[in-house]
Amino acid sequence: MLQGHQSWIFQSKPVILSSATVGGPFEARGNLANDFDLLYGDIWLEQDSFEKAEKKMLEDACDTAIKKADIQKGDINFFLAGDLMNQLISSSFSARTVGVPYLGIFGACSTSMEGLALAAQLVDSGAAKYALAGTCSHNSTAEKQFRYPTEYGSQKPPTAQWTVTGAGAAIVASSGNGPRVVSATIGRVIDMGISDPFNMGAAMAPAAVDTIEAHFRDLQINADHYDIIATGDLGQVGHDIAKNLFKKHGINVPESKLTDCGLLIYSKDQEVMSGASGCACCATVTYGHLLRRLRAGEWKRMLIVATGALLSPLSYQQNETIPCVAHAVAIEQ
Repeated sequence: MLQGHQSWIFQSKPVILSSATVGGPFEARGNLANDFDLLYGDIWLEQDSFEKAEKKMLEDACDTAIKKADIQKGDINFFLAGDLMNQLISSSFSARTVGVPYLGIFGACSTSMEGLALAAQLVDSGAAKYALAGTCSHNSTAEKQFRYPTEYGSQKPPTAQWTVTGAGAAIVASSGNGPRVVSATIGRVIDMGISDPFNMGAAMAPAAVDTIEAHFRDLQINADHYDIIATGDLGQVGHDIAKNLFKKHGINVPESKLTDCGLLIYSKDQEVMSGASGCACCATVTYGHLLRRLRAGEWKRMLIVATGALLSPLSYQQNETIPCVAHAVAIEQ
């Protein structure tokens, strides 16, 4: 049901029946290693390309989520997935393996919550009984496509972020036990004129703030409604900008409630510049760490706001600025 201008209320409160996360060797050294279902010791995953390794991670996350839900692939009505690769090859080729009716989506690093929101909408409307939402990223595939080949060894500025090697998937169902998806706010595309691909946190922060402001306005609530509000992958630079923008806009979001997935996943001794990014950043932190804490009763309500920079190598080569979007999903126990 539409609420306000750009938000949905899910009256049946679809259930996150299960979720699964997969990570690489660098993620195995991070703060949240114990919250992954599967960690690989090799970034190649015994594949002959990084792109094939990325695809395999998404397949593994989907298979694990299906097993944890104790259902069959044939029970799933729709698979919603996206990634950072051209033409969504990681997701599309994974869909070939999963064998479930497929909807490819693209929101860059906001894809995880875009997929979860759409999956919940399908289930809530009665258009699906089970929907599988997933996404993935790989540090080496993203570096090769968006920046420089990894062999080049280029230096990065402090504003840059480290693309997470991993995948996350969740099964949304019409019934069962688990956290509930209660609402979602679909973000607008915001472009503040930033064109530096090594400063995406600054580019995405205004979109995160705009979506959170819209969420509060549409649902007529404030930050007190949630125990935790987690942005996707703003990193330290974007996180600081978001806090300043909240103050500028007169939105009271206590720092104790505001966190960022890009600041949670890695430890302080891992050199990741401003923090983490990538489609798998918000997906793995949410579907692993944050949902675990919600299920454990540490929180009752959380708002996840995945952020995405909608640039491409082509737009960058044409000196385009970076349009950004953020999608928010409210989950409660």
